[in-house]
Amino acid sequence: MAHLWGSGFFLFFIFATTNPCFGCLEHERQALTQFKNSLTSDPSNRLSSWTGNNCCQWLGVGCHNATRRVTRLDLRTDAEQLQGSELSTSLSELTHLSYLDLSGNYFGGGPIPEFIGLMTRLEFLNLSSVGFSGVVTHQIGKLSSLRVLDLGDHQGGSLELIVDDFVWVSGLLSLEYLDLSRVNVSGARDFDKVLWNLFEGEFPLFLQNLTSLRVLDLSANKLNSSIPVMNNVVEINLASNRFSGIQETEAWRLCELKQLDLSFNYMEGPLTMSSACSRYGLERLILNDNKLSGEIPATLERLTSLRGLYLDYNMLTGTIPESLGNLTSLTELVLSGNQLMGPIPTSLGNRAVLRRLDLSENVLNGSIPFSIGRLPNLEILYLSFNSLSSIPFSIGNLSELKFLDLSSNLLQGPLPDSIGQLSKLQFLDISNNSLSSVVTEAHFANTSALIHLAATSNHFLNLKISPNWKPPFQIRNVLLGSCKIESEFPPWIQTQKNLAILILSNTSLYGALPDWLHGLPVIAILDLSHNFLNGPLTNLPFNKTTNTTKLVKPSMTFIERLADYERVSRLLLLKNNLFNGSIPDSLCNTADLVILDLSRNMLSGNLPDCFGNFSDLMVLILSSNRLSGTIPTSLGKLGSSIQWLHLNNNSFHGELPETLSNCTSLDVLDLGENRFSGTIPKWIGEKIKYLVVLRLHNNNFTGQIPEQLCQNTDLQIMDFGENNLTGEIPRCFENIRGMTGGDSNLYFFGGFEQSVIQVMRGVPLEYTTIMRYVVNLDLSSNNLVGEIPKELTSLSGLLGLNLSNNHLTGRIPDKIGDLGSLMSLDLSANDLSGMIPQSMSSLSFISHLNLSYNNLSGRIPTGNQLQTLVDPWIYAGNNGLCGSPLPKSCSRNETSPENMDKDDDDDDVERIWIYAIASGFSTGFIGFVGILVLIKRWRLAFFKFWRFM
Repeated sequence: MAHLWGSGFFLFFIFATTNPCFGCLEHERQALTQFKNSLTSDPSNRLSSWTGNNCCQWLGVGCHNATRRVTRLDLRTDAEQLQGSELSTSLSELTHLSYLDLSGNYFGGGPIPEFIGLMTRLEFLNLSSVGFSGVVTHQIGKLSSLRVLDLGDHQGGSLELIVDDFVWVSGLLSLEYLDLSRVNVSGARDFDKVLWNLFEGEFPLFLQNLTSLRVLDLSANKLNSSIPVMNNVVEINLASNRFSGIQETEAWRLCELKQLDLSFNYMEGPLTMSSACSRYGLERLILNDNKLSGEIPATLERLTSLRGLYLDYNMLTGTIPESLGNLTSLTELVLSGNQLMGPIPTSLGNRAVLRRLDLSENVLNGSIPFSIGRLPNLEILYLSFNSLSSIPFSIGNLSELKFLDLSSNLLQGPLPDSIGQLSKLQFLDISNNSLSSVVTEAHFANTSALIHLAATSNHFLNLKISPNWKPPFQIRNVLLGSCKIESEFPPWIQTQKNLAILILSNTSLYGALPDWLHGLPVIAILDLSHNFLNGPLTNLPFNKTTNTTKLVKPSMTFIERLADYERVSRLLLLKNNLFNGSIPDSLCNTADLVILDLSRNMLSGNLPDCFGNFSDLMVLILSSNRLSGTIPTSLGKLGSSIQWLHLNNNSFHGELPETLSNCTSLDVLDLGENRFSGTIPKWIGEKIKYLVVLRLHNNNFTGQIPEQLCQNTDLQIMDFGENNLTGEIPRCFENIRGMTGGDSNLYFFGGFEQSVIQVMRGVPLEYTTIMRYVVNLDLSSNNLVGEIPKELTSLSGLLGLNLSNNHLTGRIPDKIGDLGSLMSLDLSANDLSGMIPQSMSSLSFISHLNLSYNNLSGRIPTGNQLQTLVDPWIYAGNNGLCGSPLPKSCSRNETSPENMDKDDDDDDVERIWIYAIASGFSTGFIGFVGILVLIKRWRLAFFKFWRFM
């Protein structure tokens, strides 16, 4: 009987330990359930499987096969966090837990809980980027079985963990990996136990006892002392500390070290290498983003085990030493972002194991060596931003090549068609060169893996592709701007179902958009500008359907290389073509457009009412078309997203809808060359506070200039020329800081061509790349009256001031010379009188001046830049003016403005007294003479006045 009971118990045990349906221990299941219930957020519903009795089958939970004890809890994330107000103490019930990874989640921002120290079987503990703060609990030191401890912050959070001393670390006798990156250790007690050799003496005991430690990560701290010798440690990460030079680290004593990372320390001085070791075990040396200078030492060839050398973004000079070719184990060589010159060493072609070669952003010259084709394992070749001159045919031998970037060099001659044999090539960039060959299907014969093709700005590169060609690839990005295609829209594009970027600008495309283009999925960035395309826009790919073809997930290297191409999610750029007809409503299907530029076409009709549905639109440019009607009120729905709005040079009419006041983030508002009417709205100044460019040129606006515009203190360009404005120029313009010089608040972001037209030097000029530096005030050709406010002379950043063709009276402000940056000044066709202020000769940069057709008189001032303005038309129509460059000479009685400007305010007062005394001469002569005798200034003023009379 006992035998039967024993057999039965044995069978029950076998069933319980092998049947996954039997479940885990009940108290551990409850502990996990309590942990789940303590969470306040699980946005991705990751713990939805945490139901039922068998917790061993729950996501992230692992159990021992025999005992069914929970031994593993892995809830790490790089995306959506689990969140709770604190880390539940119920986890302490998992007494057999050996692996705990909660990295990337968030548990309230408090300190690491003390109960962690009770989980004594832990071998792996990862609490990185969890948002814990405060002092690291010393209880962790009780985890004597711990092999991996990661408390670092790999996401750059705002909360901070602090180590107050390192005594507790001495208990971690099995520790092999320690990551304390971005943990604050600078305030710890016993500094010698934290910063090692900051104080001279014995190496700190607590680290000497960690005989199992193999990986040490103390990055993102404030360490600056020498690195001690730790014989068992094979990897040290000290990136983003405060080491001042490579020699001060004494890194060359670490003979057995396999990986050393001293990046982002801004170390200065030469990269010198001592001879402390007869042999080095170093496999990866990471010194990027410092300030190391001088030449790359040939002694680096002593690092015979080196597999990765990263010296990018330093200040290294000289040539690349041929001795680097002797590093037979080298798989990655990164020297980008330095000032290296000369040719690429041919010896680099001897390294058959080399997988990554990055020499970009230097000043290397000469041909790319033929030997580069002898690298059968090369996957990444970056040579961009140098002065290299030609591509060898041998480049087609790189059978493993995935990334090839030769952009921004001085490459000439043909593009070898051997590139078409690179069957694994994903990324090809040859843009910004002077290649001059014909590109045919042979250049892409076997490029079935190609995802990104960039050849922009090769003006002599001619693409002659058969209309029947079927590419071997499904490409994602095509950038061929400023190459020669010289055909109708390329038919091969219709075979591509994964297109995200298509840039065919300035390629001499002509004809209408093909019907099949409408059937393609929406292309995120589509640039067809500067061509000869015509017809309606109805065939654009506005299809709401998205591509369902599964793309291979790109590698991190690929993502990094495309960072510049994917800043903006949706762009549609059709500028400078011959498109006609109305803007189709189907355009609004692409509701997530960020930049839309349809300028310089022949589009007509009204603006679609659905434009207000573009919730993400930042830039809308519709200038230079034949659009008409009123601005729809729905445009105000663009709200705070819209920053650039160009509707200029069309035939819009009516008043500006008040709903535009919702566009509170506008930087540029250009409504010039239309037929808008009514008064300039006050809400422009009251609601749109960040305007830098306000252009209403050549419309039918009436009424006075509202003083509320003085609240637009960032304005650099205010152009109200050629309207019907009346009243005086507001004196509060002196409050516009954007016209006083200093940094511009006009920020450019890539993706479109910024431009504004301004009348400067008497002619309309289009400003593009230097637009942010233009400061101009144009109120010309209106019906403004009154004097020129002297307050305008405080706008010292003005490059242009145009007040011509108004009815302004009075004198030119005496301090006009304070506008020291002025290059263009036009005050013509007004009723200004008096003398030209001598201060005008202080305008050192003035190159265009027009004071014609006023009532100015007296001698024309001379000196400095005015001497170069010799055209008499500058002063035409002022009969009272004399002196060069006019043919009329000044008589001896003509007064120099130099004297008239001195003490001008005092002279005005004195002249009033003189008039008063003279009118009562018969009764006040004695008193008057007495004043002249006693006060010398008045005596001089009287004689000056008498001469002027």
